[in-house]
Amino acid sequence: MAPRHGSLHPATVWVPAFAGMTLLIAVGLIALAPAAPACAAEIKIGSKAFTESVVLGEIAAQLARGAGAEASHRRGLGGTRVVWQALVRGDIDAYVEYTGTIAQEIFPERKFPDEQAMRAALAERGIVMGHPLGFNNTYALGMSAAAAGRHAIRTMSDLRAHPTLRLGFSNEFMERADGWPGLKARYGLPQTDVRGLDHDLAYRGLAAGDLDATDVYTTDAEIPHYGLVVLKDDLHYFPDYHAALLYRAELSGTAPDVAMAWQRLAGRIDEASMAQMNAAAKLDGKPESDVAAAFVHARFGITAARETDSRARRILQRTLEHLTLVIISLAAAIIVALPLGILAARRPVLGQAVLAATGIVQTIPSLALLVFMIPLLGIGGRPAIVALFLYSLLPIVRNTYAGLNDIPPSLRESAEALGLTPFARLRLIELPMAARSILAGIKTAAVINVGTATLGALIGAGGYGQPILTGIRRDDIGMILEGAIPAAILALAVQGAFELAERFLVARGLRLKRA
Repeated sequence: MAPRHGSLHPATVWVPAFAGMTLLIAVGLIALAPAAPACAAEIKIGSKAFTESVVLGEIAAQLARGAGAEASHRRGLGGTRVVWQALVRGDIDAYVEYTGTIAQEIFPERKFPDEQAMRAALAERGIVMGHPLGFNNTYALGMSAAAAGRHAIRTMSDLRAHPTLRLGFSNEFMERADGWPGLKARYGLPQTDVRGLDHDLAYRGLAAGDLDATDVYTTDAEIPHYGLVVLKDDLHYFPDYHAALLYRAELSGTAPDVAMAWQRLAGRIDEASMAQMNAAAKLDGKPESDVAAAFVHARFGITAARETDSRARRILQRTLEHLTLVIISLAAAIIVALPLGILAARRPVLGQAVLAATGIVQTIPSLALLVFMIPLLGIGGRPAIVALFLYSLLPIVRNTYAGLNDIPPSLRESAEALGLTPFARLRLIELPMAARSILAGIKTAAVINVGTATLGALIGAGGYGQPILTGIRRDDIGMILEGAIPAAILALAVQGAFELAERFLVARGLRLKRA
């Protein structure tokens, strides 16, 4: 028998109760999150997702602290476009870039006759380029000594005679203006077995014999470590890549001491020193902050303060960041997706359009969606939350739609015969009957969010993805597990929590029916 009009069965209010609880938790997490230092001279330094960039970012951050400023370092933000856009938007104040990348990737439509023209183009965007740091870290192709000797390959032109070679390049190199497409055209290379992968993993592929050649940076510590042969760029395809610090022009007025401290870096890092720092971080496993501190102390006599968190504290911080991303995005998705699911069930034609739209969003690769958000929302937690919110819509909309459509027509007719209004039917009959299906959709969205949120680290959102990406870059299994294991535990905990919640939020008769 249908519940009496106006009765308050617990299952009839589970949706708003759950959404309200989630929002309260999210607000609490935000309140507990450490606040940014309230300092006019706070400096935000960024770095790309490779070791050398992180080390140089740490050096810039420690010099800024030595000049009396509060400085934070957002490390491993992804590729050139991500970090460059963050600088232009003001999400970060500085990062180290390379002149060849500026010319070929950031301003591909311009031809710079000299460094002054490059500085002028950057100034138009409100960016200052410091004097080169002292080393040229150009691109090259590297092969294992055994493979190079077997095929008698010493130059890039020699590759033309070996079309079956297996090439593996960093994902950015695969698409860059100065990367594989242009290199292939310049040398007329015939290879077709070419794949994109993480730069650090490519070295392991070479060592294992799974790849024959990969792109390298000439200051990479792995070149001597693996005994690689660097192929001669005999057609002079790659330009010079002199490292230089880019920073926002207003820092010269708001933080002049920091700008002056960074100017002291000009010409102070040669290729041998940079290669040694890369080796200390990549091969010896030293934290980039320690490597940078040793350099800053040796060259400038500065002993900068560094954070030395314990593993437990790091995991706690990453858990807080990860939960914030997941809970806020899931709460927003529940509030939006439930009405959409109800609308889809009540209006079949419109419902198909709603399901199609949310389905299309689900097919967009998560990393691409995160990058799409950067021009609109910058880097950090906001674009990650919006992306996770969009990914959460489909499971909840689809399960709400399916749960309401699966209600037997006889029950609907009985409710109408009792004279219940449409809203009363929805609240007292339809939502409780569809509760199990709706809860399953929310559970699916929550578990997906826990996994997908790890990618947020690529745009500075933190979470469990930060130690995973750091571990991949350092080839540190322990660091990878520091993020992977808590993420897996959290996913299992979320699933268990929803199983437990079903006992309280789904009517006992519906649970017995499933059993």
